[in-house]
Amino acid sequence: MEPFTERAIQIMKQIPEGKVMTYGQVAALAGSPRGARQVVRILHSMSKKHRLPWHRVINAKGEIGLKDDEAFQVQKLSLESEGIVFTADGRIELERYQHRP
Repeated sequence: MEPFTERAIQIMKQIPEGKVMTYGQVAALAGSPRGARQVVRILHSMSKKHRLPWHRVINAKGEIGLKDDEAFQVQKLSLESEGIVFTADGRIELERYQHRP
């Protein structure tokens, strides 16, 4: 496994319940500030194997990045069950909920 991938997995595993991180934030902390798309690929291919809290990783606008309606709803409900409140326009207030290790 690549060092970036290992670091990204460890960072995502440490996101506490009720908090979120952005794809770009994870990438930067893992050593590749421009690696947000790679974080998406890691989540897509390794979430089950590594038991990643995939639902706690969102885009830089504070939005759920998934386009599939069913997956979007699963992520939204998972976040809401942890106490995260969405704004009227469907965003998460990063100032309030973003995890900053």
